[in-house]
Amino acid sequence: MRKHPRANLFLILLTSLTLLSTPPTRATQDSSDGKKTPPRGTPVLWREQHVESLDLYLGPGGRGMRPDLRRVTFVEEEKGGFSTKYRVRDRAGREWVVKIGKEAQSETAATRLLWAAGYITEVTYLAPRVRIRGKGTFTNVRFEARPRGVERAGEWKWGENPFTGTREFQGLKVMMVLLNNWDVKDSNNVILAAPGRDGTELRYAISDLGATLGDTGKWPLLWRFTRSRNDPKGFGSDKLVDEVKEDGRVDFEFSGKKRGIFNDITIEEARWVGQLLARLSERQVADAFRAANYTPGEVRALAGAFRSRVNELLNLPRRGGTGRHTSPRPEAVGAAPLQAPPVDTARVRSAGAAAWPTAVRSKPT
Repeated sequence: MRKHPRANLFLILLTSLTLLSTPPTRATQDSSDGKKTPPRGTPVLWREQHVESLDLYLGPGGRGMRPDLRRVTFVEEEKGGFSTKYRVRDRAGREWVVKIGKEAQSETAATRLLWAAGYITEVTYLAPRVRIRGKGTFTNVRFEARPRGVERAGEWKWGENPFTGTREFQGLKVMMVLLNNWDVKDSNNVILAAPGRDGTELRYAISDLGATLGDTGKWPLLWRFTRSRNDPKGFGSDKLVDEVKEDGRVDFEFSGKKRGIFNDITIEEARWVGQLLARLSERQVADAFRAANYTPGEVRALAGAFRSRVNELLNLPRRGGTGRHTSPRPEAVGAAPLQAPPVDTARVRSAGAAAWPTAVRSKPT
């Protein structure tokens, strides 16, 4: 039987259109700059949670995701960054990226404090001592999870993202200053594509928080030489707020990278972060640092400096009607607020999962 040429052409066109209209489910390679293009999904930056019940010792991964350290095997070396990093496999067969060196402790603690404020983070644990077969024995090793089903779909940009202008994005910038993260750059950010209740979620996280809990530097021309990381004494010597501008913007004492993006934070946005963190008990704050294997003296110093910085946010002068919203002010860090900060329903909707009650989302891309 002879086929009609026009029918064949129609089938070819129909197949091509079907392939073009099918939404991608995995990140693809962008030929223009060699970077990944994220898959389609709902961007998520922040989730409201019951802060008072969080376990900051175990962190966002909880007890169930802890690595099985009875046998850790080297897989390959991970390139880039300040610290030595290896991809490894634990006894349970799960893969991790371990970080060895000065940044391991600060990143483990910073991850927990950022998570406590409601932000998406990596799942991290710190092993005080571990043998990595094929490499040797190391102390203070940070394990960062690489769970199955979660795709690392490229980086996101501080200057261009779905959350620019929202209270929650402004709050993330406040957290970077509060933790003294002077290494703020796009290459330290990651989009994690993971299954959610309503389809794929694109979780916007900061993957590298190693350059935290130190000193951001004292003078503009010398900050590169005076900054530090994982430095409890340096972290405690820095104040957070320099002054409050007449228009209600907060001028932070910060000498890190991308300093310009921190110039538009209002009093209300900064105080909102303080109110979230003030809901943490003293035990919870200390647990974040204990999880990173700091000494008892370092835990006291870091927890005290953290509480002091949160109180600087709480003590900012009040301005009526200029911010996105304000909440009742707790008296001090660790004190229960009069009520939980209200949810901004214009940008927050239920995520539907018990572990993630509500989430700040943008429209699907």
